[in-house]
Amino acid sequence: MNTMSGYLQRSGSSRSNSVVSKPFSSMDPDINHSSTPLRLFVDAKKKVNNIYNEMATHVDESTSFIKGVPEDLGVVSTDVNTKIETFAAQVEGIREVLARDHMKVAFFGRTSNGKSTVVNAMLRDKVLPSGIGHTTDCFLSVEGSETDEAYLQIQDSSERMSIKSVGQLAHALHSERIANHQNTIVHIFWPKSRCHLLQNDVILLDSPGIDVEPNLDEWIDKHCMDADVFVLVSNAESTLMRTEKSFFHKVSERLSKPNIFILNNRWDASAGEEYSEAVKQQHMERDVKFLVEELKVITEQEAEDRVFFVSAKEALITRTPKAPSTPDSSGPLAEGYQARLFAFENFERQFEECISHTAVKTKFEQHAKKGMQIVSCVQGMLDEVHNTASTKRSSCIEKRKDQHDRLEYITQQLKVLSTECKDKIKETAELGETKVSAAMTDEIRKLSTLVDQFDKSFHSDPLVIKIYKEELQKHLESGLGRNLDQRCSGEVMKAVDVVQTEMTDNMSALLPDEVRSNIGGMQLRRRFDLSYRLDCQHLFSDFRENVDFQFSLGLTSLMNRFLGPKGTTAAMLGFANVIPRPMPPAGLPPAAATNQDELAVAVMTGLASLTSKTSVGLTLVIGIVWKAVGWRLLAVSGSLYGLVYVYERLTWTNRAKERAFKKQFVSYASEKLQLLVNFTSSNLSHQIQQELSGTYARLCMEIETTKDNLHKEIVALEDESQKLDSIMAKSKVLRNKAGWLDNELARFMEKYIKEE
Repeated sequence: MNTMSGYLQRSGSSRSNSVVSKPFSSMDPDINHSSTPLRLFVDAKKKVNNIYNEMATHVDESTSFIKGVPEDLGVVSTDVNTKIETFAAQVEGIREVLARDHMKVAFFGRTSNGKSTVVNAMLRDKVLPSGIGHTTDCFLSVEGSETDEAYLQIQDSSERMSIKSVGQLAHALHSERIANHQNTIVHIFWPKSRCHLLQNDVILLDSPGIDVEPNLDEWIDKHCMDADVFVLVSNAESTLMRTEKSFFHKVSERLSKPNIFILNNRWDASAGEEYSEAVKQQHMERDVKFLVEELKVITEQEAEDRVFFVSAKEALITRTPKAPSTPDSSGPLAEGYQARLFAFENFERQFEECISHTAVKTKFEQHAKKGMQIVSCVQGMLDEVHNTASTKRSSCIEKRKDQHDRLEYITQQLKVLSTECKDKIKETAELGETKVSAAMTDEIRKLSTLVDQFDKSFHSDPLVIKIYKEELQKHLESGLGRNLDQRCSGEVMKAVDVVQTEMTDNMSALLPDEVRSNIGGMQLRRRFDLSYRLDCQHLFSDFRENVDFQFSLGLTSLMNRFLGPKGTTAAMLGFANVIPRPMPPAGLPPAAATNQDELAVAVMTGLASLTSKTSVGLTLVIGIVWKAVGWRLLAVSGSLYGLVYVYERLTWTNRAKERAFKKQFVSYASEKLQLLVNFTSSNLSHQIQQELSGTYARLCMEIETTKDNLHKEIVALEDESQKLDSIMAKSKVLRNKAGWLDNELARFMEKYIKEE
C-alpha cells in the first residue's frame, strides 16, 4: 500500500491526468450512464434531429404553400419556387446524414501493440481476436445493436453471421480469413446493454498494424475521414516509431487538427524497473513534442492530458465477467496495477469528454449552421411573399375603392346626363317639327308656282290626262321634297349633330380612356337623311279633273264664283230637295195616290230635262230685263253676252284646258297637303327622336358595359384581396415558425457548440 500511495503522489506531481478521483468501483460494467460525458452527444443528436424533423415539416409546408400560390397573383417568383425545392432536398439529405451520425474512434498502431486488447477492455469483454504477433488482419468496426444477440456482417453483405466467427474471419493466421483482408471492414454488432459506449452511439474501429500495409492513404480516405478521435496505441517498451509518426502526419494533412490520444500500452512491464519514472518522463516528453511541435494539433498543456500509460491487458482481466466456478487463469497482476487501472479509466473519461465535444462540433455544427442558413432563406422567402402579398393587397384594396367610387360616380352622372339628353332630344325634335310644319305650310301656299313649273304636253284625251296627272304628281312630290330638304334639312341636321356631339362628349367622359379613344370607330354618331315622304300618288288618287267647257257667265260658273264649288253643289242639291210634292186627294185609295205621285214626279223630271239650268236662269233674267229696259237694250246685252260666249268657246284650247286642270289640281292638292302638315312634321320629329335616341342608347350601352366591367373588376379585386389575405396569414404563420426554428438552432449552438 505504501508503494501505491507513493506512485499516486508522484503521478500527481508529474501531470494532472494521472490523478483519478473516480473510485475503483467504477470499473464495474454497471455504470451510471446518465452522468457520462457521452450523453452530450446523445442529447445533442436527439435535439438536432428533432429540430430537423420540424424543419422538414416546415419546409414541406412552405413548399406546398408556395407551390399553391396562384401564378396570376404575381406574389411568388420563379426563383423562389426553384430555391424552395432545393431546400427541401437539402433538409432531407441532412436528416439522412443525422440519422446515421455517430461518434467514431479509430485505433491505430504497429502490429502487436495491443489495439484489439484496448478495444476489448473498453467493451469489457473479449470480443475481438487478440494475441502475440500479427493478429488483426482487417478493419473491425464495433457498433451497438438494439438486440441482445451479437452478430457480425462482412462489408457489402447483409448476411448476419455468428460473433464467434470473428476470430476466424479477422485473424491473420487463420485459414478462413477474409480474402483481400487488410482493406476490408467487418461490422460487429454488440448489444448496447453490455457497453455504455455503444449505448451512446460510439463506434470503435480496430485496424491492422500500420507497419504491414504500405498503402496508408487508402486507409485514411476510406476509414478515417469521419473519425472523431484517433487513439495511437504504442508499445511502452519502445519509443514512437517512424511508421507511427508517418501515418499520423498523413492523417493531420487530410484532417484539420485531428483529436489524437496516445496510449503507451504494456506499461505493466515497467513494474519493478529501476528507471521506470525516467522512462515514463522520456515517453511523455517525446509524445507531447510529437503532438505539439510536429503535428501542431494541440497546445502543450492540452497534450499532457492526451498521453496515458496503461496496461490494456490488466484492464481487460479486471473487467471481464467470470462465472463463480471458473478458476482464474490470468495469474497475479503486476505491482502497481491499481494506478494503471486508474490511468486507463482516466483515459476513458478524457476520451469520452473529448469525443463527445468533438463529435458534437464536427457532426452537428455545420448541420446547425446550414440549418440556420436554410431557415433564414426560407424565412426571407416567406417574408418576401408576405410583403409582396401585403403590398398587392393594399394596392388591391385601394384600386377596389377607386373602382367602387368610379362606379358610383358613373351611376349618378348617368342619371343626370340621361335627364339632360332626354330634354335635348325632345327639344330638338320639337324644333324640327316646328321647322318642317312652317316650311311645308309655306310650300303649300307656293304650290301653284311648283305646278306651273311642270311642262309636259297636255291633251284632253282621258288616257293622256291620266299619264299627265301621274307625271304631275311625281313632279309635285319631288319638288316639295326637294324644297323641304333645302329649307329644313341643313338646319335640322346641324341641330341634331350638335346634340349628338354634346351627348357623345358628355357621356364618353364616363368611359375608360381606351374605349373613349375608339369611340369614333364605334360609329356612335352617324349622319342620317331626313325623309319627307309625301306619297302623292296615293294622296291624290281620288282627284277628278273637269276640262269640259264652262261659260264664265253661266249660272253654274257664277255660283261657283260666289259660293264656291262646295256651296254650289250644296245649293243645287238643296234646290232639288225642296221641289213640292202634292198630297193625294181625299177619298182616293193609297194605290191611286201613289200612282198620281209617281206621275207628278215623272212630269217634273221630264220638264227639267227639257231645259238646262243655265237656260232657265237666262230666261228668268231676260224676262225681268225685258220689262225693265226694253227689247233694244236687251238685244244689245244679249249680243254682247253671245260674243263673250263665242270668244270663250273659241279660246277653249288645250292650253286653256291645261291651265284649268292645273288650277283644279292646285286647289285640290293644297287642300290635301294641308292634311299632311302635321303628319309630315310629326314623322320628321319621330326620325329625329329615333336617331338621337339611338345614339343615346348606344352610348348608354357602352356605359352599361363599362359599369358591368367595373362590377366584375370589383368582384375580382375582392376575390384577389381575400386570396392575398389568406396568403399573408399563412406566410405569417410559416414565417413565425421559421423564426422559432432559427431560435431553436441558435439555442442549440449556444448550448452544445459555442460553449466549447
